Amino acid sequence: MVIARLAALVAVTAALVQCAPDRGHPATPSPATPSPATPTAAEPAPETFRTVPRPPQTPPPPTAGPAEISSVTAADLGSTWRAGCPLPPERLRQVELDYRGFDGQTHRGQLVVHEDLTGEVIDVFAELYRIGYPIERMRTVENYPDADDELSMRDNNTSAFNCRDIPGTGQWSYHAYGRAIDVNPRLNPFVDRRGDYQPANAARWVDRTRTEPGMLHDGDAAVLAFTDRGWTWGGHWRTPLDYQHFELP
Repeated sequence: MVIARLAALVAVTAALVQCAPDRGHPATPSPATPSPATPTAAEPAPETFRTVPRPPQTPPPPTAGPAEISSVTAADLGSTWRAGCPLPPERLRQVELDYRGFDGQTHRGQLVVHEDLTGEVIDVFAELYRIGYPIERMRTVENYPDADDELSMRDNNTSAFNCRDIPGTGQWSYHAYGRAIDVNPRLNPFVDRRGDYQPANAARWVDRTRTEPGMLHDGDAAVLAFTDRGWTWGGHWRTPLDYQHFELP
């Protein structure tokens, strides 16, 4: 009986020893759960280049087409020339050149001038074209009956040579030498000391406070196109005032 109890006690003790933890070998820890990765600073975006558009280029100023110079005969000059005029036809030249009309378009016109002034005239009218100064028409005065200067002026015709004198003086006008040009004469009338004007249809433009395309005023670029090259302007005279008139003696 005693032996049986001892045997049972030994069996229980052995079982308890097997179930106790092994203190000489610590338990292997369970694998740690990985912690979330620490966020890193965002990498800079690759540098890009922005194309800056160039400002639009200013178009070059308009230029007139090439002028043409030709000799003239008495037949070509028609009623603008006659025997006894101070200059023979051989000393004159017709210059055909471009001008800007009041419609903004390019037109072709003709002026008859002294043979020595062809280059001067071409330069002046190239400048007028460049600045956009408008001219209504430009044709030689024999296109009007008897080369009547009044009719040419009423038509606002820009012209040069016409063998005529200065009214009331008996002296030849510089127009008779091909050394004077009248520009837009209806808009830029001749006004004498009494206030009388030519042409007859220019009353509206005797008032020089008006500013309209084609009119000429002191300091205007169109006036300077002549005077900077040595021409005299009738608008600078004391009396009469001839706003249309430019001459180069």
